[in-house]
Amino acid sequence: MKVGIVGAGMVGSSAGYALALMGIASEIVLVDQNSALALAQAEDIAHAVPFMSSTVVNAGGYRDLEGCGVVILAAGVSQKPGETRLELLGRNALVFHAVLREVLPVVPDAIFLIASNPVDIMTQITTRLSGIAPQRVIGSGTILDTARFRSLVGRHLGISPQSVHAYVLGEHGDSEVLAWSAARAGSVALSSFAAQVGSPLTETVRAGIDDGVRNAAYKIIKGKGSTYYGIGAGLARIVKAIGGDQRDVLTVSIATPEVAGVNDVALSIPRVVGAGGVVVDLFPDLEEAEYLALNRSASLLKQQADAVSITGLL
Repeated sequence: MKVGIVGAGMVGSSAGYALALMGIASEIVLVDQNSALALAQAEDIAHAVPFMSSTVVNAGGYRDLEGCGVVILAAGVSQKPGETRLELLGRNALVFHAVLREVLPVVPDAIFLIASNPVDIMTQITTRLSGIAPQRVIGSGTILDTARFRSLVGRHLGISPQSVHAYVLGEHGDSEVLAWSAARAGSVALSSFAAQVGSPLTETVRAGIDDGVRNAAYKIIKGKGSTYYGIGAGLARIVKAIGGDQRDVLTVSIATPEVAGVNDVALSIPRVVGAGGVVVDLFPDLEEAEYLALNRSASLLKQQADAVSITGLL
């Protein structure tokens, strides 16, 4: 499968690197307003390919995206000093409008993966601007938060994170919800598994894991300025599910008719992802406190998305 990446910064290039090394894509095309950056990233990734796969990696323009089954949108502008979050969203809406105007005529049937933050709101905006079915406009959502959750739980229990089935719901951000009540290790409820292996999940342990998941990005940004390897691998994982029609259950974000009592909002819940994008939504059984937290997260995202005016762009 041919994959396009619009935005050759650290997130876009990390996704390209992960896709190339895993051999998920037959061809990758990097597109950026800074063509020299796109070319440099493509060359650097291409030089790693002979060690791991046979993926062809090139830089190009929008026309070179023709034939892509998936296009990752990792473009966007940075926040200016004194600029509000809403103002930043408005400027990024303009960027995405310009990108979609170029990309859609070339690959009208592609699946679009949104990587730019705030990812849930940008997913909602992209859906509204493009007119594409929500199932084909997929935000990376909480796929990385879920990986962090599973990693920390697995570390505490002394098992592989791949044996932990736990999900982070809602916003990819401060209001996200760790669904403890639905979590399993193997086929066993998490609390029961923890008791059996002598590593109980006390309130202190849960609070530490919650902090580790919720504040991971802040710690990484403080140390090196931004996060990109984790989300790059997460995007590659979504592409793998699409390319192989694997019907994997992943916590990704799409515009959803109703979640936790909130209508028309983009956020993450477990969803089955295959060749056509999102195949089906899965609503986990939650405790009341978790349901209320998901309602708050959805309400916040709905309010912020609706505040971004795109009337003149439609």
